[in-house]
Amino acid sequence: MFTDLVQPDRVHRSLYTDREVFTREMERVYGGTWTYLAHESELPGPHDFVRRRLGLRPVIVTRDAEGGLHGLLNRCTHRGATVCRDDEGTTARFVCGYHNWTFDSTGALVGVPMRKGYGPSFEPGSLGLGRLRVESYRGFVFGTLNQEMPPLEEHLGYAARLLDQWLDRLPGSRLVVRHGTHRLRYRGNWKLTYDNSADGYHPGFSHASLLRMRKQRYGVGVDMQWTLGDVDNGGQTVTDLGNGHTFLDQRAEIDSYWESSAPMPGEQAYEAVLRERLGEEAERMLDLAVGSGMNLNIFPNLLVIGNQIQVIEPFDVDDTHLIWYATSLEGEGVPEELTALRMRLQEDFPSFGEPDDLVNFEECQNGLSIPEMEWVVTHRHLETGRSHLDENGNLTGPVTDELPIRAFWRRWTELMTSETKLVAR
Repeated sequence: MFTDLVQPDRVHRSLYTDREVFTREMERVYGGTWTYLAHESELPGPHDFVRRRLGLRPVIVTRDAEGGLHGLLNRCTHRGATVCRDDEGTTARFVCGYHNWTFDSTGALVGVPMRKGYGPSFEPGSLGLGRLRVESYRGFVFGTLNQEMPPLEEHLGYAARLLDQWLDRLPGSRLVVRHGTHRLRYRGNWKLTYDNSADGYHPGFSHASLLRMRKQRYGVGVDMQWTLGDVDNGGQTVTDLGNGHTFLDQRAEIDSYWESSAPMPGEQAYEAVLRERLGEEAERMLDLAVGSGMNLNIFPNLLVIGNQIQVIEPFDVDDTHLIWYATSLEGEGVPEELTALRMRLQEDFPSFGEPDDLVNFEECQNGLSIPEMEWVVTHRHLETGRSHLDENGNLTGPVTDELPIRAFWRRWTELMTSETKLVAR
């Protein structure tokens, strides 16, 4: 079925609009591969937890008394009620509000009121919370119900090397994801976000107002800077990293940011302090503040954008939540002014750029409802010969190439047609 609907140069509109397709995605895609859940810095101490989702499955990510990580299905094994109803916190016990069944931070059942009523054959050891298979790569915690998946680092492949580059821009520092969230919602399919995540074709058009604002604010940039150089736009490229992971590289643009810009008053004070205190080292800190120039997309739901993390949360075939997490750095040698400046600069895109995208997503969903127009075009640069294998063996093309979309659909099809049994441990 799905192989007919996903073709090399196009995909069928029903893959965005059919609720049965969405239901299978939530089972096979979100449960069948390594899916991002949380960052370890969100759970700094023993018995800390955060409440998350694996597709439509409610999940709790916890640390036990020794600091071990667990992914637990948030469903009491008695009657099915959720046992955790707070987004985050610290607790050694999760108590079901219905009948007071109690589970510890590893998911084990440790308390049942009036237990004798179940008789001598009752085995609490078999009635713990459902457990995901969980692994962490450099603080990024992923979970899956597919016991046949290769280890997380192997699955990430070259995406792990790019994540290393993103994390190692200031050696000795640690990433912190504890600054609240910027939450957005749109009436459209979740895959529209991933279609857009490495799309270098749209910014000069969709984000024209943001680009004009940046030019007025910083003195750099042009309205159509992304699209004027269709084949070779200042070194900006898009890359297929395998397993659905993709990368949009705009580091060449970020490198010249502070040299040619004039920060706004709210940023000038932090910049001045850093330059006075650190001298030549200030340039490096300022580069860490403005952003990475990296859009790293880890299938199916994690987008690393600039200095931020975005997570895609599907709720229905046409209802998607996007959660932006600001990040900072901690460790010896990280000045507090860097954190303040970094927070200030992370306000821009979620506030002024992402609304442009959400409007487009909703209008796409509206247009895709037309049954007589069946196909979505995905073949830009497929026939121009501009794509090539880079020095790492990854397929790379000009920034406006649609190869990231084609990479997504290949992995999506593999998972949707897989018959691997998904189980909670």
